[in-house]
Amino acid sequence: MRLLDGVSSALRLSVDNGRLRSEIERTLAHVRESRQRIVEAGDAARRRIERDLHDGAQQQLVSLAMRLRRTSDQARDRGMPAIADEVDAEILLLNAALKELRELAQGLHPSLLAQGGLSLALPELAGRCSVPTEVRVDVAGRLPELVEATAYFVVAEALANVDKHAGATRVWIDASSDGGELRLTVRDNGAGGARLDAGTGIVGVLDRVEAVGGTLELVSESGHGTTITVRLPLVDGVDGAPPTLG
Repeated sequence: MRLLDGVSSALRLSVDNGRLRSEIERTLAHVRESRQRIVEAGDAARRRIERDLHDGAQQQLVSLAMRLRRTSDQARDRGMPAIADEVDAEILLLNAALKELRELAQGLHPSLLAQGGLSLALPELAGRCSVPTEVRVDVAGRLPELVEATAYFVVAEALANVDKHAGATRVWIDASSDGGELRLTVRDNGAGGARLDAGTGIVGVLDRVEAVGGTLELVSESGHGTTITVRLPLVDGVDGAPPTLG
């Protein structure tokens, strides 16, 4: 009788454990879906802001610069060089503001990423790094938008950390896809010693990578540089559909 009671208790415990495991798995799936929706919404908002800046404020500033240029030419033609010089000085200030606005818009959602994907965007991003950077992109065609945006964010943050903290003289970026995932590596020959718990921007990178079902590995021994390896699935782990922006 005791044996039967023991078997019965074990069966009930197994059923309860199975039910609890299923509930936990469903909860985790909901959390992953929620995190991905948040990332998608953020990227969609950045794209809308970028379009608004490009189609609104930038176009107005360009139009104003053209009108000021005509005013300067007219003042010079009418023998008023002092006024023309003053207007020219204002045009320079306006052009500087326009340049800053364009850089801001590009930082929100890079136009090259939207136009040509990682093959165009990553080399351009590397060209802005103060440390000489070698880029290899072996990606067939375009990837899902959310994957491309996440990969770009990873590289941008990694290069910013190199500029600020690494003391490196070289950086290597490698991006490749095998049909099922994108593998992205950013490696430098700097001082190393980076940690995920150091409170730097790499924590935000980890959050974003995990939000789309990816993984991040950080190897950073002191004196031996830093290597960040990211793997991003090209299909969503919940429903099998490609990750896309909302």
